[in-house]
Amino acid sequence: MNIEEAIEKCEISLKQIKQYDPDPFYVNHFFEQYIDLRNKIIIGIFEEADRDFGLFLTKPITKESFLQKAKLKNDENAIKFSEWFKRKYSEEHENPYPNFMNEICNFRKKFEKLPDVKIMIRASDRYKDDINQEIKVPLSNKKLRSNDELDIEIKRQLPVFLEIINHKRREKNEPKVANNQIIASTFLDIENHKDIEIVYTSEIYIPVIKRLVEEARTKIKDLIKIN
Repeated sequence: MNIEEAIEKCEISLKQIKQYDPDPFYVNHFFEQYIDLRNKIIIGIFEEADRDFGLFLTKPITKESFLQKAKLKNDENAIKFSEWFKRKYSEEHENPYPNFMNEICNFRKKFEKLPDVKIMIRASDRYKDDINQEIKVPLSNKKLRSNDELDIEIKRQLPVFLEIINHKRREKNEPKVANNQIIASTFLDIENHKDIEIVYTSEIYIPVIKRLVEEARTKIKDLIKIN
């Protein structure tokens, strides 16, 4: 699978996450696919760099093995690319949501499985420091049994949720939230990060991964021209 195919499949996985949100089972399934594809794209960048710099690495290729071989061959341009990518990757993940995705991928690499997805309600139009509230819905094999049960639980918790979020918004002179402006979505907790919304995080990350690919290819061409 080349990088373009992986990006396309990553975007398809995002559409499927959106389609099934907030069903924990299906969101988790397609989010796992999304993460796998994201990781393949990162590896793909270094596979392309390996071919272009002629390092002739044996698979599986990683960022670490690329740098090690570049140093072994004393390939200054390949070393410069590796160092550039490290800085660029760090810059792209300075903002909260790209950083969340990075933390999620690191967590999954370490533990091989993500924490259980949870369903929460939130305002459809986000404002800084808005609350989210978890709702407990009966599940069957981690799947939603019915949308009716979900709607019933949302309506049951709605009055308290609206009171809390609108109290905060009044204090900050922000628009009031109405009943029809509340949606349910899937979230997860990763170590020190709580209530990470899966759809929103996945959506924001697509431009990040595309930018990494495009700028990495440009950097490789520029370094090869030096020779």
